[in-house]
Amino acid sequence: MKENRDSAIPIDNLSTVSLETLSGHAVSRLGLASQYLKEVDCVQAAFEAGINYFFSYDLSSDRLSGELKPLLTTQRDAIFIATGSESRHPDTLQQYLDQVRRSLYVSERESLHTDVIDAFFAEYLSQEDNPHEVEAMLSQLQRWKAEGCIRYVGASTHNREIALQLIEQGGWDVLMLRYNMAHRKAEEEVLPAAQAAGLPVIAFTCTRWGSLLKRHPQWHEPAPTAADCYRYALHHPAVQVALTAPATYSQLQENLTALKAPSLAIAEIERWQTYGDSVYGSGQDAFETQWL
Repeated sequence: MKENRDSAIPIDNLSTVSLETLSGHAVSRLGLASQYLKEVDCVQAAFEAGINYFFSYDLSSDRLSGELKPLLTTQRDAIFIATGSESRHPDTLQQYLDQVRRSLYVSERESLHTDVIDAFFAEYLSQEDNPHEVEAMLSQLQRWKAEGCIRYVGASTHNREIALQLIEQGGWDVLMLRYNMAHRKAEEEVLPAAQAAGLPVIAFTCTRWGSLLKRHPQWHEPAPTAADCYRYALHHPAVQVALTAPATYSQLQENLTALKAPSLAIAEIERWQTYGDSVYGSGQDAFETQWL
């Protein structure tokens, strides 16, 4: 079924709970995700430009972990570290948490908090998940939070129905959700519900896996830049962070322009929605129908 593309943008009359660093500062509007990083010094450059939110699918071994460690020795309280797991098995989750905490540990000084994970996500929750396993995972993450191992309990999903269930369920501190110019159905119910619940949203796949950057044949104007895509995701009041996942230093520098760019004007929002409609098309390819 094709999405209803005429939904209104909710008015920003509600506030979400702000994600904060250990020092009490709000996280940056743009977050750096590490899965495509191929060049060194991107983490340092991102931090110097104002990014303090860093996300990795595998902090136990990837480039982000290694490049974060020098920063953690002096800037831990100013950095927000996020990761998560697709596993639903308690032992596997515990093993991963232990690996991550060991990989980030740099000092015995308690004030550094280098083995504390700011946000841990139950990743890619879907309709195939056993509700009892999800409930058990939520309890495990909440226990870690109570023990001081993590600070925020998160969930990620591509599925809007699941997202609404998570919001209604409660117990989650942050929601990571697919949201971009083409995938806007979340504007109808999910984002307003998250906003009403005070649940901050992390937007990911903001460039729709890069496809939004390739000008559609039916579009006769320039295609959006990556920065335009992040600005679109961030225009919604429920979204606190848009994740960027550059592969190179030059891509990072281009994406960083979104940090200082002004908010989108109404005409720009409408323009990019029209473009998103062209890219989305009928929405009937296999991936679009698999992830609602």
